[in-house]
Amino acid sequence: MVKKTRISKKKIIRVVLVFCAIVVVGGYFVSKQLKGKEEKVKQVVKIEEKIEGYNYELSENETDYYKGLFKNLKSVLSEDEIDEEKYASLVSQLFLADFFNLDNKLSKNDVGGVQFIYNDFRDDFSKLAKESIYHYVESDIYKERKQELPVVKEVSVLNIDRVEWTYLKNKVDKEAYQIDLKISYEEDMGYQENATLVLVHNDEKLDIIKMSE
Repeated sequence: MVKKTRISKKKIIRVVLVFCAIVVVGGYFVSKQLKGKEEKVKQVVKIEEKIEGYNYELSENETDYYKGLFKNLKSVLSEDEIDEEKYASLVSQLFLADFFNLDNKLSKNDVGGVQFIYNDFRDDFSKLAKESIYHYVESDIYKERKQELPVVKEVSVLNIDRVEWTYLKNKVDKEAYQIDLKISYEEDMGYQENATLVLVHNDEKLDIIKMSE
């Protein structure tokens, strides 16, 4: 006959308390880890300012130089009579200052300057950028990137001309802008320093339709 072993109430209570402690402590560390991951995921860039009527947006992570250009653009576009040549120059400077400034990009998919590209060409432009200059940009979603990337210091307008430009086979802008510019960086890392842009009229806006060295 097997003798039954009785477990005292004290032992049962002690086991229950230990189990509860394990659950509480374990839950605390799991919660802390999940919270840490949640905080890292919350690396989201917010829109700081907009120019109504033109759909131009200023992200909070742009450089001070870029923000200064954006402020100038907003001022030019608020005038009753817009200085179109100044408008074209600022759009060109903003585009290059954002596109070649890779240091503030979250990943290779975060292509800069797309908002200034003619709408029908944006997808192709982004695809080409991801396959070329943006291809090696490492992710910085968790703010842990150690990679050195270019920071645009200044974009200077060298020359601006009015040209006739044909695009999408049957569209012609007889008053398009062709602008030559120079890009300066905080540190010379071998990136493109000169660019020529063509801008066409798109209703009230001026959109970039071509970029070449």
